[in-house]
Amino acid sequence: MPAFDLPLSELERHRPVPAEPTDFDAFWQDTLKEAGQWDPVISVTPAENGLRLTESWDVTFRGFAGDPVRAWFSRPAGGSRALPAVVEYAGYGRGRGFPHERLTWVNAGYAHLLMDNRGQGDQYGCGGGTPDPHAAALGGPGPAVRGLLDPRDAHYRRLITDAVRAVAAVRTLPGVDGTRTAVVGNSQGGGLALAVAGLVPDLAAVLVTAPLLCGIRRALDLTDGGPYGEIAAFLAVRRGAETAVYRTLAYLEGISFARRARAPAHFGVGLRDTVCPPSGAYAAFNRYAELTGGAARKELHCYPYNGHEGGDAVHVRRQLAWLAEVLEVSRSRA
Repeated sequence: MPAFDLPLSELERHRPVPAEPTDFDAFWQDTLKEAGQWDPVISVTPAENGLRLTESWDVTFRGFAGDPVRAWFSRPAGGSRALPAVVEYAGYGRGRGFPHERLTWVNAGYAHLLMDNRGQGDQYGCGGGTPDPHAAALGGPGPAVRGLLDPRDAHYRRLITDAVRAVAAVRTLPGVDGTRTAVVGNSQGGGLALAVAGLVPDLAAVLVTAPLLCGIRRALDLTDGGPYGEIAAFLAVRRGAETAVYRTLAYLEGISFARRARAPAHFGVGLRDTVCPPSGAYAAFNRYAELTGGAARKELHCYPYNGHEGGDAVHVRRQLAWLAEVLEVSRSRA
C-alpha cells in the first residue's frame, strides 16, 4: 500500500486542535477518583515461566470500578535491588498471553508489567484472562464500539482507567523503583500509553508506536482498517448516531491526552500505516505537552516504507537506547 496520508512535509506541521468537551478534565478526574478508592493490588502469585533468567508473577490489580485485571510481572532472576519499571500495554484484540512471550524489557534489566486487555484476547496471540463485566451497553461485537453511544459506557473509558491503575499497581510491587516508571505500547497499546501520559503526571517516560485513538475523526475518513473500520460499520447500521458517537470519541482522543502530558516521549510511525494513519501520531507528537509548558523532551522516528509494523526491531533498538538514557538522566537528578 503506497503512502496515503499527508506528505511528510505537511505531517511535520500537522497540528489540528481537537474538539475537546468542556468537561474533558472533569470527566477523567471523576473516573479516576472512583477507581482510586481501592488499594491497587489484589494478589501477587509466583508463576512458572519455564525460564532460568527471568522470574514472573501472576498479578491481579483493581482497575475500573475496582474490577480485577490480570497482568504478568517479571524481573531478572536473582536480583533484589529496586529496578525502574516498564508498564506495557498490548494491541487491539490481544490478551496478556503467557509470561515468556514479552521479554525485551525484562532482558534489558527492567521490572516489567504486561497488562491484560479486559474483554479482549480472542483475535490473536495466546488469549487473556480478564472479562469486562460492564460490556452490556449498545454497540457492535468489537471492543472499539462497545458502549460508543455514551462516553460513560465506552469500552475505552474502562480500558484507559485500567491502564492508569496498572501504573499505580506496579509501583507497589517489591523490587520496583516507582519514581522511574515508563509506559510503552504499540497500536492500541500506544494509544493507552499516550492516555496514561496525559493522566499520570509523574511518569519517567512514554514510548508510543503507531498509536490508536489519535486523530480519530480524520482516521474514520481515511481508513476502514482495524478498529476504525468497526466504528464505521457501526455507524453504517446506526444511521444518525454520528453526533453521539463523535461526542464519546472526543473523550478518548489521544491528541487531547498528549497535550496534557509531561514525561519525555518517544514516538514511532510508519508512513504507509492504514490501520492507524500517520497523521494521528504526528498530531499527537506536534501538540505533545503544550498544556504543561511544552518543555518535555520528545523525538519521533518515521519509517517511510513501513505500515503498521513501523520500524519493528530497528525501532525497538532505538527505544531501548533512548529509555536507558532518559532513565539514567532522571536517576542522576533524583
